Amino acid sequence: MPQGFDIIARIILLPLLLVQGVIVRMRALSLPEATGPRRGCLGQGPLLRVLMVGDSSAAGVGTDTQDRALVGHVTKNLAKDHRVEWVLFAKTGDTTASTLARLRQLPLADFDLAIVVLGVNDATRFVNLRKWTGLQQTLARRLRTEYGAQQVFFSALPPLGQFPLLPQPLAWVLGAHAIRLDDALNKRCASDPALHYVPMELDMDISAMAPDGYHPGPKVYAAWGNTMADFIRRTLGNLTAPRS
Repeated sequence: MPQGFDIIARIILLPLLLVQGVIVRMRALSLPEATGPRRGCLGQGPLLRVLMVGDSSAAGVGTDTQDRALVGHVTKNLAKDHRVEWVLFAKTGDTTASTLARLRQLPLADFDLAIVVLGVNDATRFVNLRKWTGLQQTLARRLRTEYGAQQVFFSALPPLGQFPLLPQPLAWVLGAHAIRLDDALNKRCASDPALHYVPMELDMDISAMAPDGYHPGPKVYAAWGNTMADFIRRTLGNLTAPRS
């Protein structure tokens, strides 16, 4: 299928897509964010200060506690060989723009690295590529200059087109736009050694998703978090390894 065909289809199918969107919102389960602390310290070893910012997936919607959510699995994994001090700053429904606006609520601090879990809500709002790229650049700059994050890790966007909640052709149109944003994010990270694109390979089988068919379930959070932590550990190791 020609690249960009989904944009043409989006215009042609707009009435149907709008109806499907309304039906999805009416039928969707409203799940709470995971409970539990949004900052903590665990592990022994060299200090690693971690900030995670994001949307409902970063906030743990789809599981019960933060310990079993994304931030819990990432920090527990990193704490195998670090003393991890972590902060979670995430809210259901956040886009990159709203996260930037809300950052003023987070006191300035020094972190060694930041993890960004955003993009699904940007995709569902059809944020265009130019705006998306600019927002990512602004967010990365603020995380580095205002919060001291020497390295910023951007999670890949999930395969939105495979979410069980979404009917066709809505799933295809949203999925195609999410891929477009994800490709731009990957290219942006490749152009800056302080930015890192973390690939996502998640099982979108309905049995692995939350009951709403839209958010990760506990097993997905565990796999996602451990994969992300392993990627971060390898990256930090490569940055500190002596050059031959």
